[in-house]
Amino acid sequence: MASSALRTTAFLVTLNLIFFTLVSSEPLPEATCAINGLKLGVCANVLNDLVHGIISGTPSPSPCCDLFFGLVELEAAACICKAIKANVLGVNLNASASMSLLLNHCGKEVPSGFQCA
Repeated sequence: MASSALRTTAFLVTLNLIFFTLVSSEPLPEATCAINGLKLGVCANVLNDLVHGIISGTPSPSPCCDLFFGLVELEAAACICKAIKANVLGVNLNASASMSLLLNHCGKEVPSGFQCA
């Protein structure tokens, strides 16, 4: 009796392993930025203040955060990465950390798995 239950359990575990190895996750869709990169220059002061710890607490309305209104997190992250890499913001910082700071300040989250590459 025990061997029958053991065989059934082994079969189900094997079936689950096969199933989960065949399932692939979908990659993140291509991130595009709908904002003119030069407009993101208004975020330079906000980002500089965030990096130096001048701004704390809840996000305040600013021209920088207004740019991301209506964008999903992936689009906002792509815009910030594009601006940091093009050095539109005028600061040389870690792109991923800067993007995270700015998104969090504006009430958005970094999409899971997104990297500023």
